[in-house]
Amino acid sequence: MTASFYYYLILGLLSTHFIVEQYIAWLNTKNYAKKIPDLLVGIYNKEAYKSSQLYKNTTYNFGLISSTFSFILIVIFFLFDGFSWVDTFAKSICEQPIGISLLFFGVLGLANEIITVPFAYYQTFYIEESVGFNNSTKTTFWMDKIKGLLLGLVLGGLFLAAIHWFYLQTSEHFWLYAWGLITCFSLLINLFYAQLIVPIFNKQTPLEAGELKNAITIFANSVGFSIHNIYVIDGSKRSTKANAYFSGFGPRKRITLYDTLLHDLTNEEIVAVLAHEIGHYKQRHIIYTMILSTLVTGVTFYILSLLIGNDTIAMALGVEKASFHIGLVAFGFLYTPISEVTGIILHAFSRRFEFEADDFAKKHGSGESLISALKTLSKKSLSNLTPHPWYVFMHYSHPSLLERIKNLKKHVD
Repeated sequence: MTASFYYYLILGLLSTHFIVEQYIAWLNTKNYAKKIPDLLVGIYNKEAYKSSQLYKNTTYNFGLISSTFSFILIVIFFLFDGFSWVDTFAKSICEQPIGISLLFFGVLGLANEIITVPFAYYQTFYIEESVGFNNSTKTTFWMDKIKGLLLGLVLGGLFLAAIHWFYLQTSEHFWLYAWGLITCFSLLINLFYAQLIVPIFNKQTPLEAGELKNAITIFANSVGFSIHNIYVIDGSKRSTKANAYFSGFGPRKRITLYDTLLHDLTNEEIVAVLAHEIGHYKQRHIIYTMILSTLVTGVTFYILSLLIGNDTIAMALGVEKASFHIGLVAFGFLYTPISEVTGIILHAFSRRFEFEADDFAKKHGSGESLISALKTLSKKSLSNLTPHPWYVFMHYSHPSLLERIKNLKKHVD
């Protein structure tokens, strides 16, 4: 295959991915005005429903503008050999291969941040602000950006350097070492995420003794789930949206509740949400998800190993000689169709796991409370009650609200 073939293949994949994504998003907008299903009637009053419609349309239009801008920019960058320019610049400063890669991706990452920050700022302080979601101050916004950038530079730089080193040492077998490295890191981050990463951005405090903690403890004990680490995170620092999540294994497992969740839901509803989260643990969904992600990562690195040293593919990006960093960029483009397929598969498993976790909560008497909680959370976040099935299929890691309530009602009535 020639460089021209890969050149037009990459251009075709970029264009096809953009068109498909925009078509699916457009299809979703056609369902905005669809009649609300009977099971969901009453979630919104007339005024709230209008706000929901306005928010969804505004978000869609903004997404269309930002994604179109990004698409045009990357196509221009590709057509005018932008990657070759950055490659030449990095090589003019450093001669060491790993150093060149770090500079190359550092320049691209910094440029991406500069381009995307105005969109993130507008999203936060205009769109989210207009519907009362945003609680973030400008200081918090910029500090988050700086912390995120530094964290990305440190962790991203270390992983890039390590994987590149494996490549230099072992060539075609480097993907096995890279796969092992990422797998170990994923396991460690799951164990220590709450202790190491979260405190950089948020404050976590143990849930105070009282009626809610007693209710959670009683329920957990009733289903044979020992939990002593229940924390509240200051999610309201940035947004009014609520959430809860489970992290860690064994003695390090912990439940984290957003303070907004405590404000929006009753104790019974919070226990129901936690029953759902405990259901994930009891059904081994966390382990299954890690196994699936690990397998996908392995396949990804294997395919990368087949493409990364290809001079012809490098020439399609305007570079005469293949290198680790140029091969990584080319791989990112060529892997797009596969990543879309694996993403759809992982989403399908995730939606199935969500049903099973709901079933666990339902089985232990929290079905009606979970329905009530889901309705409240959907109302608070101005969720789309009538998403298009294709959009759900492509992008939803959770079933739609209607599907979840139908599933919960099957055994509640």
